[in-house]
Amino acid sequence: MLALSFALWLAAAGAALAQTDEAPLQRLEGTLRKARETGAVTLAYRESSIPFSYLSPRGEPIGYSIDLCRLVVDAMAEALGRATLEVRWLAVTPETRIDAVASGKADLECGSTTANLERGKRVAFSPIVFVSGTKLLVRRGSPVKSFRDLGGRKVAVTAGTTNEKAMRDLAARFRIALTLVTAADHAAAFALLASGQVDAFATDEVLLHGLLAQTHQRDQYAVTGEFLSYDPYGLMYRRDDPQMAALVRTTFQALAADGELERRYKRWFMRKLPTGESLDLPMNPQLETIFEALAAGTE
Repeated sequence: MLALSFALWLAAAGAALAQTDEAPLQRLEGTLRKARETGAVTLAYRESSIPFSYLSPRGEPIGYSIDLCRLVVDAMAEALGRATLEVRWLAVTPETRIDAVASGKADLECGSTTANLERGKRVAFSPIVFVSGTKLLVRRGSPVKSFRDLGGRKVAVTAGTTNEKAMRDLAARFRIALTLVTAADHAAAFALLASGQVDAFATDEVLLHGLLAQTHQRDQYAVTGEFLSYDPYGLMYRRDDPQMAALVRTTFQALAADGELERRYKRWFMRKLPTGESLDLPMNPQLETIFEALAAGTE
């Protein structure tokens, strides 16, 4: 599979180089040049974005997005003619993740980041790897069933997320007098709800289910309400880097055609997590269509 990824990358990014007398490795730029010179790739990870990017019981970054980033690193190594590249880790939060990539501190961000036009002005995104949307988490028995029930109540959001913006926009549009309480990460926001400091926690539905699976508290909380936003996830890397962009895209096309994207999805969403529970979350039709288009090279 990785050999196919490398061949596709050469076709897309190396065609112009092949027309010269210089070897492709002598013409590398951007992230690939940096990786060749340092022998390493820095991956930004999240500590509580289950099951995308979080810490294992042993304190190691694991998850669906981590797996996909590692596959990209394997493709980078092959493109550079190396057996491996060293993986260096950088912990980020929703507020620091974009700066980490844009500034060069991280080469890839492996989390649960929504790809949108505003963020695309600062960073580049891989093809879509997941589709989710904002919902509310409340204690079972709560009178809150919808965002329309939030008047006079406090809602936790994670700072720097699209969920925070979605809740502010909804409150303004429907004139709901709610109070937003920001937290540094999803675990901290969940803790606000657990301690009774807020009435609801608003974030992507899949992350809410992940938190409940990890904490074994599905019997105490409920994910409720309609979707309040549309959030397609992608891996972030630096803008204006055509060689890296070609490698990322062709690697994902190869992963989709080989069925590896589907296998990784099942590993993290349909089978047991290291905590012993499963999200039991089948792939939705939108993501199936995206993967099919990638495999066909039409995405």
